[in-house]
This record gives sequence, structure tokens and C-alpha cells, in this order.
Amino acid sequence: MPIVVDVDVMLAKRKMSVGELADRVGITPANLAVLKNGRAKAVRFTTLAALCEVLECQPGDLLRWEGEGGAAG
Repeated sequence: MPIVVDVDVMLAKRKMSVGELADRVGITPANLAVLKNGRAKAVRFTTLAALCEVLECQPGDLLRWEGEGGAAG
């Protein structure tokens, strides 16, 4: 999939566990794992906004586009 989810990068930067993030965002750890591992087909804007609020970041810090060749741009 050309959209890559970098939630794990932000978790490491914030020194936060998946369980803590899921609890603070209000989603299950299983659903967060689906998103984090790139298996999600969609993400609600409310969930994205909550992730950004808790992680103190921008949507672009969590999501990036990679072309078919694997390189951004």
C-alpha cells in the first residue's frame, strides 16, 4: 500500500507504549495495532485527530505516501 503509517516512530519518540496510547486515544490496543502495522483500510479523522493530540504531532508525522517504487515523492 502506498500509504505508510509511522505511529511506531512517534511512540518511540514520546516513549509511550501501545497500550497507553490506545487508552488515551480511546481505541482498543488491537485496533491500534491494525493501524500501526499498516493493515488498516481506513482511519477516521476523529481517531487521527486524537492520535495527533495525544502524541502532540501533525497528521503528516503519522502518515506518509510512498510511490510504487517504495520511495517518497
